Amino acid sequence: MFYGALVWDPWLIVAQIVCLQCLYYLTLGILLATLVGTRVSRISLVYFFDYATLTVSTATGLCVIASFLLTALAGAGFLVYLIERAKKCLDFAATLYILHLFICIAYGGWPSSMTWWVVNGTGLVVMSLLGEYLCIKRELREIPITRLRSNV
Repeated sequence: MFYGALVWDPWLIVAQIVCLQCLYYLTLGILLATLVGTRVSRISLVYFFDYATLTVSTATGLCVIASFLLTALAGAGFLVYLIERAKKCLDFAATLYILHLFICIAYGGWPSSMTWWVVNGTGLVVMSLLGEYLCIKRELREIPITRLRSNV
């Protein structure tokens, strides 16, 4: 990708959003299966989209919260490889969490738990800021230039 060219490609943007969303839920599913799957008999979509499962009053709820926060950390890494631009990280992270909010509303209604808002707000901040930091570190790396020498 040439960063100087101001080409607006909506298909690329949609593909990046879909890919980021899929990787987010795949990672969340793996972490939920690892952390929560040992505590409950069956993992279901309730742990993904129901605001009532994000609670600090039970050990299972704490494992769900840890899964969401660890997924935000992994999401920052996804931003580095999918988006590649620091100034776009906040846009894509916010889009991911807004779509997650809409899915949660469709699944179980408006999230009335303050814990849900704090966890997802923290996840948004962690994903966007860490993603921006990692993208900036990647953008500022030196470009290796090798000289071609002839054997004369």
